[in-house]
Amino acid sequence: MTTDRSPRRLLHFRAAGTSLVLDCTGDRLPRILHWGADLGERPSGSRDRNGNGGGGYGGGRDGDGTGLAGLATASLAQLVTSVPDVPVPVSVLPEQSAGWLGTPGLSGHREGAAFSCAFTVRELRTPGPRSLVVAATDEQAGLSLRLELELTSSGLVRHRASLTNEGDRPYTLDALQLTLPVPAHATELLDLTGRHLRERSPQRHAFTLGTHLRENRRGRTGADATLVHTAGERGFGFRDGEVWGLHVAWSGNHRSFAERTNSGVSLLGGGELLLPGEVRLETGATYDSPWILGSYGRGLDALASRFHSFLRDRPHHPAGPRPVTLNTWEAVYFQQDLGKLTALADAAAEIGAERFVLDDGWFRGRRDDRAGLGDWSVDPEVWPEGLHPLVAHVRSLGLQFGLWVEPEMVNPDSDLARAHPEWLLSAGGRMPPEARHQQVLDLGRPEASGYVLERLDALVAEYAIDYLKWDHNRDLVDAGSGPEGTGGVHAQTAAVYALMDELRRRHPGLEIESCSSGGARVDLGILERADRVWASDCIDALERQEIQRWTGLLLPPELIGAHVGASSSHTTGRTHTLDFRAGTAFFGHMGIEWDLTRATAGERRRLAAWIAAHKRLRPLLHGGTVVRADHPDPALLVHGVVAPDRSRAVYALVQTATSIQAPAGRVRLPGLAGDAHYAITPLPPGDELRGPAVSGLPWWTAEGVELSGRALAVLGVRAPTLHPESLVLIEARRLTP
Repeated sequence: MTTDRSPRRLLHFRAAGTSLVLDCTGDRLPRILHWGADLGERPSGSRDRNGNGGGGYGGGRDGDGTGLAGLATASLAQLVTSVPDVPVPVSVLPEQSAGWLGTPGLSGHREGAAFSCAFTVRELRTPGPRSLVVAATDEQAGLSLRLELELTSSGLVRHRASLTNEGDRPYTLDALQLTLPVPAHATELLDLTGRHLRERSPQRHAFTLGTHLRENRRGRTGADATLVHTAGERGFGFRDGEVWGLHVAWSGNHRSFAERTNSGVSLLGGGELLLPGEVRLETGATYDSPWILGSYGRGLDALASRFHSFLRDRPHHPAGPRPVTLNTWEAVYFQQDLGKLTALADAAAEIGAERFVLDDGWFRGRRDDRAGLGDWSVDPEVWPEGLHPLVAHVRSLGLQFGLWVEPEMVNPDSDLARAHPEWLLSAGGRMPPEARHQQVLDLGRPEASGYVLERLDALVAEYAIDYLKWDHNRDLVDAGSGPEGTGGVHAQTAAVYALMDELRRRHPGLEIESCSSGGARVDLGILERADRVWASDCIDALERQEIQRWTGLLLPPELIGAHVGASSSHTTGRTHTLDFRAGTAFFGHMGIEWDLTRATAGERRRLAAWIAAHKRLRPLLHGGTVVRADHPDPALLVHGVVAPDRSRAVYALVQTATSIQAPAGRVRLPGLAGDAHYAITPLPPGDELRGPAVSGLPWWTAEGVELSGRALAVLGVRAPTLHPESLVLIEARRLTP
């Protein structure tokens, strides 16, 4: 660890093809001069004109001839008419006191005073080779600030802030938002929106002057969440064009924005969205912002890969093969019966499942969704011996056992709500409108969160539960807490985190799935505690192709729950072949949500073949680099996974609709080593061609075709002509070193 004392404070962090250059000159908060493509490394032992060497503060010269001091000078703008007399430094926490008139980094007040901040840096530390910690104060406002910023080994920028009230009166915090700059040639924006059963739908538009603001006030991440707010070169795709993206790692209310000013500043920013008066800092109290993460890449695949690598590098990232999971929901719904469920478990074991999850309906009074939430005891009418007979049978088959819970919610028709009506989130003495016949339990109350912890702890201990499907099925409306009904979303989110953390501390090895009306709580805050997310309550394979495609912008496949449903989708009514359903679930954390006792023997054999192939390829599918081709035909999607050493890859060609062109054209297969040669073959069981062609495809044989990685990326192979809503798999195996 070093403490900087030099007059020139320029810092260059480099990792995985990304450079981050910080200007810490003077006593104002750090400014980012460059975030993007790697600028190169200073030759070993070289010194700049000020005597500064490589790897730390200084104005040194990089390997490509670009000196940091020169970069700082070249970044300075001219003064023009009707602007402040001194250039406005836009820091990672933009301040109006410096002349910035865009979105402020810090908003708050002390009973109307101290509405504007002007922080003075007191200390700069570099605790690691690519990290910076800044301590700053604003004595007039009575505030101190701690900034943490790092460039991770995967090339992600990660930063957060802590604000402490040093004054003698309370300070009301309205917003604390951190920013990252993007260059002028980032002229197009991409973000995601959606709804229940249709999460993560992309939208693109020009990055014009002004602020493009995405706010989420749902009390959870939201089915319409931005996920990654991305700016890039016009026309950028998965493989081409520079892109910069920002993610707010928080599971409650949050905002992200892209802002461009007529002074030439462009930036991405975000943070927690606080309700009025929600965070009131007493003397000595501190607010910690969520982590804000930024990813740069040439193409969306490179941007996503940094997030994936960062997640996989975590010490608590799920280790070992992700168990193929059977969930009972769309098989039985609330109609739970020991005989039916043991038969379902038998069928699951027969086709190769490794985990059995009992969904909603097992607890007291829960015959439908109108009652029971909050009463977390096994219903003796349905389960006179408790869950022990079912759990014993499941374990005798070699399967893990999992259980559905919704600990943050309560039905008004429950013993808990009748005993403790004061434990419900509400504002101003009125109850929020019900949603799904339920209200929200105020986990910001220690007695309420203590009750939930006791019940979950007891259940996990009694049944040695391996896995909790943790659901959250309504937005937080009018989410007030306590007798005065003050804003309670911040405390609720922190309490959920603490609850999950403590439960996992007591039960090492327990896995948790984040489910929230399907995919309404997908963020890197919850994924510090959860081992996968349920991407959507819709398992229609056609809808899931897009939902999983865009969820993958943030998450690697092993964290995305993907199930094979019944032939007719319960949410859309569409009918799909088993191969299309199984092939869609194949790349993710694969599972089944289907009454297998009603499946034919042939269907079970075919599903078993898909599961066996998934298990065989699981190390590649869940450890490789995700790639997606930018294909000109919108009816054909191409995606795959390439081994880290590029020795092997699996691709899916997905025909989502009929194409204008017939026969199909070429498809490029990206991500392979350019100079290596590969055998390209159909991959069973995804090798069956179903389409309107009257002849075979010449290369679609067990021998396949041999091509170089460069030829596959530039020219590709002729795609088979397929029926809409079908897919095939292709395998690439390297033949030469």
